[in-house]
Amino acid sequence: MVFTITNSSAQKKEVCIIKTTAGDITVELYPKKAPITVANFLKYVDAHLYDNTTFFRSVTLNNQPNNEVKIEVIQGGEVDSTKVFAPIPLERTSKTGVLHKNGAISMARDAPDTATCSFFICINDQPSLDFGGKRNKDGQGFAAFGKVTKGMDVVKKIQLLGPNNDQYFKPPVTILTIIWTE
Repeated sequence: MVFTITNSSAQKKEVCIIKTTAGDITVELYPKKAPITVANFLKYVDAHLYDNTTFFRSVTLNNQPNNEVKIEVIQGGEVDSTKVFAPIPLERTSKTGVLHKNGAISMARDAPDTATCSFFICINDQPSLDFGGKRNKDGQGFAAFGKVTKGMDVVKKIQLLGPNNDQYFKPPVTILTIIWTE
């Protein structure tokens, strides 16, 4: 039997630990599948712009009465508007293959090509957030770029801290720092 050594950079993954007041969340990022989105996220991490930001929103099945398509996510990472980097192109799930499965980390956006700093983590599978999904009328989906490998219990704990009727935490859960462990 012959074994071939593969190019290790093709398998390269980045790991970050999101340290919060509710506990730590470890995420594995996919720079080969979603290079623009991963680079954008890591630019905020390297600049320490996520330090002392928050998980500020919890979307549950019960707190989105006006949405026909319901999702479950926690959202965080709002950076001071004077420090936000330029928006990035949307890396659609139809191209990356990184889908919004349970634990996926993805960039928030309004319209295509408007994502900057805010990100969210999926709780349960959320196919309506993928390309062709029905959550946004444009059908372009969101840019998933990695997944939680440790700490989904913390993600669910944060989700449960959210209010029942309003999606915004009062007070929010602090993101102390995000550490890139390469």
